[in-house]
Amino acid sequence: MDNKIGVFVCHCGINIASTVNVKDLVDYAKTLDGVAVSKDYKYMCSDVGANLIKDSIKKNKLDGVVIACCSPRMHEHTFRGVVEAGGINAFNLEIANIREQCSWVHEDKYRATEKAKALVCGAVAKAKLLEPLEPSKIKVNPTALVIGGGIAGIQSALDLAEEGHKVYLVEKSPTIGGRMAQLDKTFPTLDCSSCILTPKMMEVANHSNVELLTYSEVTGVEGSIGNYTVKVNKKARYVDLDKCTGCGDCVEACRLKGRIISEFDEGLGKRSAVYIPFPQAVPLKCTIDKDTCLMLTRGKCGTGPLCVEACDAGAIDFKQKDEEVELNVGAIVVATGYDVLDPSAMHEYGYGRSDDVITTLGMERLINSSGPTSGEILRPSNGEKPKSITYILCVGSRDETECTWCCRIGCMSALKHVYLLKEKLGDDVEINVCYTDIRSFGKGYEEFYRKIRGMKTNFFRGRPSEVRNAGDHMTIDIFDTTTNKLFEIKTDLVVLVPALVPRADSDEFARILRISQSADGFYLEAHPKLRPMDTFTGGTFIAGCCQGPKDIQDSVAQASGAAARAANILSKKELESEPLISCVDEDLCSGCSTCIAICPYNAIELDTEKDGKSHAKVNEALCMGCGACVVSCPSGAMQQKGFKDKQIKPMIEETVKK
Repeated sequence: MDNKIGVFVCHCGINIASTVNVKDLVDYAKTLDGVAVSKDYKYMCSDVGANLIKDSIKKNKLDGVVIACCSPRMHEHTFRGVVEAGGINAFNLEIANIREQCSWVHEDKYRATEKAKALVCGAVAKAKLLEPLEPSKIKVNPTALVIGGGIAGIQSALDLAEEGHKVYLVEKSPTIGGRMAQLDKTFPTLDCSSCILTPKMMEVANHSNVELLTYSEVTGVEGSIGNYTVKVNKKARYVDLDKCTGCGDCVEACRLKGRIISEFDEGLGKRSAVYIPFPQAVPLKCTIDKDTCLMLTRGKCGTGPLCVEACDAGAIDFKQKDEEVELNVGAIVVATGYDVLDPSAMHEYGYGRSDDVITTLGMERLINSSGPTSGEILRPSNGEKPKSITYILCVGSRDETECTWCCRIGCMSALKHVYLLKEKLGDDVEINVCYTDIRSFGKGYEEFYRKIRGMKTNFFRGRPSEVRNAGDHMTIDIFDTTTNKLFEIKTDLVVLVPALVPRADSDEFARILRISQSADGFYLEAHPKLRPMDTFTGGTFIAGCCQGPKDIQDSVAQASGAAARAANILSKKELESEPLISCVDEDLCSGCSTCIAICPYNAIELDTEKDGKSHAKVNEALCMGCGACVVSCPSGAMQQKGFKDKQIKPMIEETVKK
């Protein structure tokens, strides 16, 4: 007996109805073979629309439902619950996307309506052949992994730990803290960055539910939501953490003291081969740089390593090796942060050619009392106090050739510096700000901007020309679009405000985690409004600037949101897995292993029977339903539930016929 199908068309306000003749579409659907009822409503996802569907299912004893509406990414999960409440299997539902794939891409109402009819016709053809599916149960490991020890990672780890979950916090650097640890103060309240961050660092390090894995990298991720197996490479510090007291005697004794560029100080300071990145580091333990240490690069250090002699605790251990550990977790929060665009590629600004051209992070280290100059503002070229400082905003950002996006923190960072520099140097220093637009979008930001405008600061709206060396100073030409005048700026120090970009290793890391990236290279959320912390990989969430540029407030808020989403999983003993996964027709399968080689989730293995015949076998817990194995199978033995050939082919034929 043929299945009885119900068709329900949503107006989506006017998103669909303005381009598609809904009444005509409803009348057409009534003529299709197998359709028992066809109705429309302005908002089918509302309570009224849901009740309309449920009542129609019961009244007409429907076997399947087609809903012509927006993308299934938006409301398919909601509609599954509706049809299940109506009395039929949740997966006997087909969505005909007549918004994104029809009304939004057409202007001609007749043609859009005809295309909508074709989409509905194909959806009905498939719906008649859908089979009831049941989700399987997956046991959940209640442990979490947080990747990245910046403020976002710290907040996520603390929130999850407070919920009672065991948390592994993995950080690539020798210490947690991230970019925020480099800052002096935060805008717009001018709170001391360390005063905010350090207690958080200590709290997460001392929490009984948190295990810190610093100077470590995630190298592999297997499994799926609820049960991930993660490989972590703990890099050798060549210092025994149990013995090291963080006294710093070895740092002072190192033969290379003050000869190695400090990455933490943005190249404006020097460190030893054995070092602690900054005074508030957590853990407060030394690390030996294997790329610069004489013992590790040459096999000897003078007559003997002075660091070993200086360390009374006997913590130096040059025999240490990298160690690989395996973690079993149920959910992952990715908070790997961002990189700053290297301005040296933009030759007109002179970065890398002149010592007196620095970035905002470099200025942060100069202003900071624990920085290379102990908080004194000095020119890197000669150590003198600058009489004129010029900020150039939007270096590389909002630029078609570099980064099309806004960095979101650049304007406020520059304004914060203006206040701090005036506080330190007084009115003796001239400060110029060259900007495209001042974007002060957050709470209290506009008020802060107005305050800075009244502090004897020169604002030039426009893009400056080449930064030219002129003896003991630099000159910059800029056409101010506000006054329509050309100005020549003479300045001692140039501070570039560069774009925020994805980390250099983000592509490789995305492959390891099996998460998607947007066109700009940042990690892609499942939905920008409804699922901003989720990824398309179940159980993996993103927080902070790895998802896109944002300030500290937004990073912390998103980190707590990601922790809450992860806790939803970890708090359950079992999860229902999506049944739209691959399956094997063992009679057709020849055991060629093509599907095994192509599966990105390692969800397929070769099963050998007693008679010696082999066939593919799908691990339902690992399969994500991507369909790669289906299209690669030469015999057609591999099929995907809900999208089998016998369901898809009639759908295509009816759509094309229409």
